[in-house]
Amino acid sequence: MFQNLIDTLMQFGIWGLFIHSFADAIFFPIPAFFLQVPLSLIHPSNALWLATAGYVACLLGTPFGYLVGKLLGQSVLHKFLKKSWIDSATRMFQKSGEAAILIGSFTPIPFKVFTILSGCLNYPLWRLMVYAAFGRAVKFYAVGLLFYSYGRAAEGMVKDISLYIAAIAIPLVVIFLLIKKKIAKKKASQDQSQAVQSESD
Repeated sequence: MFQNLIDTLMQFGIWGLFIHSFADAIFFPIPAFFLQVPLSLIHPSNALWLATAGYVACLLGTPFGYLVGKLLGQSVLHKFLKKSWIDSATRMFQKSGEAAILIGSFTPIPFKVFTILSGCLNYPLWRLMVYAAFGRAVKFYAVGLLFYSYGRAAEGMVKDISLYIAAIAIPLVVIFLLIKKKIAKKKASQDQSQAVQSESD
């Protein structure tokens, strides 16, 4: 069923990818990656345009996925997606929402899991958009650049693209979160010191 739909979208080229990527952020269970790759394979010279279309559509769809989560709750995810994906994403969110979105942008877990969960858990929409903008750019443009640079030879390279991106990105995300935590801790300490000083005055 879904493969037939992807085949239909493929006939519309870049607009098909736009629709797929938009839906990927809301409800469609198959990541846009699986349409971006074959379209890039057909026209490697258009790979960056395809990446841009997929990226923009994903960002446009993200608030709608968020709204679905806010209105319908987590139960909607179980109707479309694997329980293991949902459980994995939920665990990441419970540890750190920022890390969940950034890492989720690179993993094979459909991105809608993170947009809908963000709404379910009342995660700030603006933060979701910021982290999604960064994470999804890496995912879409990594594929686009490979095909643009290496042409059809990139087909074998993109099979494990999520794994390679995650291997590089996850340590960077961890470092970012540690720095952020340290800054927040320092700020809290300064605020506490100022409060104590104000009381003594």
